[in-house]
Amino acid sequence: MISLNYEMHQRWMSRAIALAQAAGEAGEVPVGAVIVDGDGNLLAEAENRKERDKDPTAHAEIIALRTAGKVLQNWHLNQCTLYVTLEPCPMCAGAIVQARLKMLVYGADDPKTGAVRTVANIPDSACSNHRLSVLGGILESPCRQQLQSWFQQKRK
Repeated sequence: MISLNYEMHQRWMSRAIALAQAAGEAGEVPVGAVIVDGDGNLLAEAENRKERDKDPTAHAEIIALRTAGKVLQNWHLNQCTLYVTLEPCPMCAGAIVQARLKMLVYGADDPKTGAVRTVANIPDSACSNHRLSVLGGILESPCRQQLQSWFQQKRK
């Protein structure tokens, strides 16, 4: 069952937006991610670091998942919720399924590479060995505007 605590979802998504802002200021695509445990405590937070780390896997979601696993000393994140400003790509959607997350909350749909609901649906696919709750569109407008503004600046 999807939690209807929108105030909590907005609070954590706001934190993810702040992380995305920092990523954008550092020259990265502005995406931020936060993972909280079942009690609503912060476990991990991350921002995109592909350019800075010269690492194609350094998406905010992947970094946050790695950190949360280390904090919990367990790769099973089955009581955790991941907040991310942009719908995850195929790599991140696969990692989310592998981590056995309880819930994914994301801001803006990604019409090019979204692999949760928009272009593909990895979490609900036959190849997925885990089902999780998904809630999209939390603070969707500021998440989308942040990305659009960043790309407009880059294209100038």
